[in-house]
Amino acid sequence: MATDDPEGQEIFEKLEETVRGEKDIHLIINASDIVINALQRASAVVIQKSLKEGFAITVSEALWKKTPVVASNVGGIPSQVIDGKNGYLLDPVDYQGFSEKITYLLKHPDIAKKMGEFGKKHVQKNFLITRHLSDYIELMKKTI
Repeated sequence: MATDDPEGQEIFEKLEETVRGEKDIHLIINASDIVINALQRASAVVIQKSLKEGFAITVSEALWKKTPVVASNVGGIPSQVIDGKNGYLLDPVDYQGFSEKITYLLKHPDIAKKMGEFGKKHVQKNFLITRHLSDYIELMKKTI
């Protein structure tokens, strides 16, 4: 559970009750970084359905692994997800919209693949420390 999500445990317990008996649904909690990495890489789409959010590093992690993201249009998420290019941004309570976009990506793996490739390039260009170092070096050149 995220330490900054006080309702997380209660929501998880409700979800656990809802899916009890479903053979194809597995809830994973407190997974290691290795498991999370494997899941992000194996996923056809990653969903970040937040009502409010900071930067949401999980979005960049998924995009870096060439996985498109369907996410809430809140917080720092829109700086990472370019709607229609590397995923989709939706109102957090647009359940039908989330469902439609997820289904679309699952039914169009060629489009999902292109979005994933764009996503990795977007993260590389905008969010890696190497980009920040390059900016800093360029700034230093201009001041000397």
